[in-house]
Amino acid sequence: MDVFYAYTYGTFSWMALQAAPLIISPTIIITLLSPEVREPTALEEYFSRALGMSLLALGIIIVLLTGSVPLTSSISDTKIVGVSSEDNDPTAPYAVPTLTLSMLYHSAAAFLCYARFTTTHQTTFVLGSIGSGSLAVIGLWCILFATSSGKISRKTGADKRTSGFPFSNKESASSRKKAAKKEKKGL
Repeated sequence: MDVFYAYTYGTFSWMALQAAPLIISPTIIITLLSPEVREPTALEEYFSRALGMSLLALGIIIVLLTGSVPLTSSISDTKIVGVSSEDNDPTAPYAVPTLTLSMLYHSAAAFLCYARFTTTHQTTFVLGSIGSGSLAVIGLWCILFATSSGKISRKTGADKRTSGFPFSNKESASSRKKAAKKEKKGL
């Protein structure tokens, strides 16, 4: 499985894990967060369930807009000979912006959990910070390295977009000089 798809499904799983207790039993969440044991008010239950449904909806939207699930009705629509799936995917224009926004969301959630941990010293905030922080790091990695296809040379197998600055590849340069001398001798 590609790291990009693992990130999108991981994001959905993390959001669904957070949404489940909010939707199923807001009483448990209110009891865990409040210093005194009491029944939640109707407003607290409403906001808890609304937040849970919002997290589920956001997770589903991330999976759909990143192209992890094909949105076409037939397989022949998505498979064209000679065209990569990235070029033919109808959701491809939304993949990078969705990835960027979800990475920013995870970064903000990790920062918020860590800030709450420093004031309350509750273990649940550390776990939330670790979960959101790891997804933010994976999202940043996907943004930096997995968003564009590399320009690979057919002759050398190296990426053409790289340069030798500030360190030159002397081994590669010497092998090119040797190959050029052999070609001159052969002619």
